[in-house]
Amino acid sequence: MKVLLDECLPKKLKRKVNGDVVKTVPEMGWAGKKNGDLLRLAENEFDALR
Repeated sequence: MKVLLDECLPKKLKRKVNGDVVKTVPEMGWAGKKNGDLLRLAENEFDALR
């Protein structure tokens, strides 16, 4: 499962989330995106947004 962590969550949470791939919004270069834009970007690349 590919999981995207929203930028409002602590970065260290990444180590505690189970998933094959866990990325943060800033790691993807999507920091500051509005929710609708973020969902459109994430929908094709991730299975879950937390």
